[in-house]
Amino acid sequence: MTRLPRRSAVACALALLSSPAAFAQAYPSKPIRMIVPFAAGSATDQIGRAFGERIAPALGQPVVIDNRPGANGMLGADAVAKAAPDGYTLLVGTNSTNAALKFLMRKLPYDQDTAFAPVSFLGSVPLMVAVNNDLPVKTLREFVDFVRGKPGQVTFAYASTSQQVASEMLSSMAGLRMNAVPYKTGPAAMADLLGGHVMMFTADLAVTAPQYRAGKLRGLAVTSTRRVPVLPDIPTVNEALGLKDYELIAYFAVFAPAGTPADIINRLNQVINAAAASKEIQERFANIGFAVEPSTPEALAKRNRLETEKWGRAIRDAKIEPQ
Repeated sequence: MTRLPRRSAVACALALLSSPAAFAQAYPSKPIRMIVPFAAGSATDQIGRAFGERIAPALGQPVVIDNRPGANGMLGADAVAKAAPDGYTLLVGTNSTNAALKFLMRKLPYDQDTAFAPVSFLGSVPLMVAVNNDLPVKTLREFVDFVRGKPGQVTFAYASTSQQVASEMLSSMAGLRMNAVPYKTGPAAMADLLGGHVMMFTADLAVTAPQYRAGKLRGLAVTSTRRVPVLPDIPTVNEALGLKDYELIAYFAVFAPAGTPADIINRLNQVINAAAASKEIQERFANIGFAVEPSTPEALAKRNRLETEKWGRAIRDAKIEPQ
């Protein structure tokens, strides 16, 4: 048997270790930080934590959730955009961070279209148009009439892009004048809705459904084109008002910093898709209408481009001025 000279053997070993395949095989060798750009308790947080708990054993490393709320998700997204592209910092992205922000902000600290590498789509969930129980309305039509009788006096809360655009689009399409009240976190907005400090809040079912089931708020409509099976008594906005073009769905996906090696992206995609297929994830979010939809990185990239166009149109149609 022919033996390589010692220097050649060492060189070959180093070459193997530095190859993409070997690098991916060694990944991960330390905890992974998953940045959630919204507050604890939000839909994004609940979904991110559930997936993080599920993929950690498969990766053999802890997945640490890092909440970075603020500026409609921009602060958390910025942290990921500027992180090292080594697979150890991930973003639980949404329609806010990866589709709508470029139309809501005059200037972002990163290029939204090129700063992230798609990993996997997680799923989507409708929103619920909810009002305080003390408001003298029981249907969305009655709420619209109520607002028209008090132009500029009715307030609605929002803490994310989907919440803001859903409410502004409804207001625009129904010809209403309402006052928007921004919040840093969804739970804070919900607390003020329940306390009667704001009158309406359109938010993810993960946030609204538990309060609705507990009788603490009144659900007037859902923002999807079809009723949600777990809340069959709540009509769609289209059913309630005849607004056939009204539809806004919040979605969730995992992104890495641009430049993350393809082998690492594929490894993460595999474990995330396996988590999405698990009975635990499916059952955990069934009661909030969360549709789990795993995907390839390429499919997520295509979907996100389409969603970006869609949210851009929605924001322009609602006449929301960038900040």
